[in-house]
Amino acid sequence: MLREEAHKENVAEAVAYLTFLLYTDIVRLVIVYLTMLFTDSVCVGIDTTGGRKAFTYAALDQDLNVIALADAELDDVTAFLVGQKSATVAVNAPSHVNTGLVRKNLEKQSLTPHLLRGVDMRVAEYELRERGIAIGGTGSWEMLCPAWVQVGFALYGRLSKLGFKPYPNEEESHRWLETHPHACFCVLLGHAPLPKPTLEGRLQRELILFEQGVRIKDPMIFYEEITRHKLMNGILPVELVHLPEQLDALVAAFTAWWATVKHGGITRVGNKQEGIIVLPGPSLKEKY
Repeated sequence: MLREEAHKENVAEAVAYLTFLLYTDIVRLVIVYLTMLFTDSVCVGIDTTGGRKAFTYAALDQDLNVIALADAELDDVTAFLVGQKSATVAVNAPSHVNTGLVRKNLEKQSLTPHLLRGVDMRVAEYELRERGIAIGGTGSWEMLCPAWVQVGFALYGRLSKLGFKPYPNEEESHRWLETHPHACFCVLLGHAPLPKPTLEGRLQRELILFEQGVRIKDPMIFYEEITRHKLMNGILPVELVHLPEQLDALVAAFTAWWATVKHGGITRVGNKQEGIIVLPGPSLKEKY
């Protein structure tokens, strides 16, 4: 009886000790994670075009580990950013409306300026279109812009109130920059990628990010999960592939990382008056 009681006490002590170790280990991991999250410099990409909420944001550390990827409302995004000691934020939305610079320039060159059509865009957008990168134009009236553009303007306003300054202010710990996901993928790939909503387009974008060093799962794992049975029954492991808005947020975060780490290795398109689009590469090709 005494031996049995002693055994029970030993088992209880062992369980308590293991529980303590497990608890302390979890606490240690949480502390390490929170320390990293709130002290190291992070590079954040924010997309305003899709998802279940107004924004989809991604955050990378300096080693390109994905430390956050989520849908969020404006208050959630700013709450995440406020806790960062240092952050560079890349936004997939226009930072300014167009002021008519493109129209004025083309009117000077045209013999029939009154017939000009489709020139309601910013300088940055015009320059990218001239290189074969198909992106939309930004109107001259904020209230007439699409909802996702107006959401972007609200985000820039909030960032300004939080003390974020326009890139490249090197002395500032919190900076924002404008980018464009389709243009980023064009630059990284060297030509226009496959359509974004398609499965193959999503896989292609994942592979681009993976090859650039972003710490996501190897996209080729998707094909390893396909069997004859699954293919015949239309059962594809689409849950393994990031959604389009997540990929856009990730490439924006990667662009923020590139601008932070590569410094002079970026391309800036446009002008300060209407907004500058930052892209991850030292130069642009003539045509994409």
